[in-house]
Amino acid sequence: MKFIKSFCFLLGVLMVCSAFSLKDGKAKSVYIVGVSASFTDSLVYFTEIQSLDSVSLDKNKMLPQRSQYSYQLKNYLENEEGLSNRTCFVYFSCNKKKLQKTINKMKTNYQKGKSLLIREVNPNAFRFEKAEE
Repeated sequence: MKFIKSFCFLLGVLMVCSAFSLKDGKAKSVYIVGVSASFTDSLVYFTEIQSLDSVSLDKNKMLPQRSQYSYQLKNYLENEEGLSNRTCFVYFSCNKKKLQKTINKMKTNYQKGKSLLIREVNPNAFRFEKAEE
């Protein structure tokens, strides 16, 4: 009888622990910002912070297929805005405030040089789409 009670108690503890671990595995929102610069141009383009639906970070806390998001921005700027030879990169985070702080710091550093101009990418014309796996 003691064995059965101990077994039930351990089973209950195991169920509670597994419930908490499943809760942590819940998909969080991933936020992304695109940045585009060129060595031949004084303009630096920033997208607004966007939320990626149904995307989660991998086990290393990296954004899967992140190069595809950079190419999305590069293709938009080349095809729609006529801006060629641009280097595009993305910043991402699960915490929107931390990402905003990082972007604000970047913009401040770019403006210190006074030789670079910051432009915003039109949010109505460009949105990141989930990358294909």
